[in-house]
Amino acid sequence: MKRAIIFISTLIVEFAVTYAFSQLFSIRFIEIMFFSGVMFTLIVIFFTSSGGAARNYYNTQTTTATGIILRWEQFKLHPSFALIASIIFTVIGLVFFILLISGHIPPA
Repeated sequence: MKRAIIFISTLIVEFAVTYAFSQLFSIRFIEIMFFSGVMFTLIVIFFTSSGGAARNYYNTQTTTATGIILRWEQFKLHPSFALIASIIFTVIGLVFFILLISGHIPPA
């Protein structure tokens, strides 16, 4: 049940933010859906993964300032239902974007 709530709430937030940006910039929703999906997916990956470049930079800065050598972490992605929802949102946006570019969806 908790997984479904996380999944659905992630999709609702992504749809709401994309809709708000589409209204703010007077762009059709499906025109920016793919790009906002990519942005959301990257944000979720950044916050749900461990290690990586950001963590190594922080470890280097801490080691330099304190002299304490920290353990280096290998990048590891922790898939979550928020990440799955973001990927699904991105794929749906990609399908709409391809249909829009190929002319199957008429311009407004």
